[in-house]
Amino acid sequence: MELRGDVQGKICIIVDDMTDTSGTITKAASELKKSGAKEVYAFVTHGIFSGPAAERIKNSDITKIVCTDSMKIDQATFDAMGGKLVYVSLDLFLAELIRRSINNESAEELFEIPVYK
Repeated sequence: MELRGDVQGKICIIVDDMTDTSGTITKAASELKKSGAKEVYAFVTHGIFSGPAAERIKNSDITKIVCTDSMKIDQATFDAMGGKLVYVSLDLFLAELIRRSINNESAEELFEIPVYK
């Protein structure tokens, strides 16, 4: 793993499509902290969190890991992460996407990223 760029004193964000055992994401967080990052947040679409994932996350340099609820985990795994996991629900987003599809309405604006100036 190689870090490019200066992260000294910065808040860093790791974005990934999924994490299973969380080895890569926790190693990336460790590298960022070693390079001077102030905090490290991870955003993951699908959190499988199998095997050693919960323990790795709990003991990692990740401040918080934000994950959609596309994959359910048991309460023991959630608790084992030491309060670092934050779930974001997909239910309202998917319901609106389905509603727009049924009504032949555009869903384009649901995927727009706001630009703040």
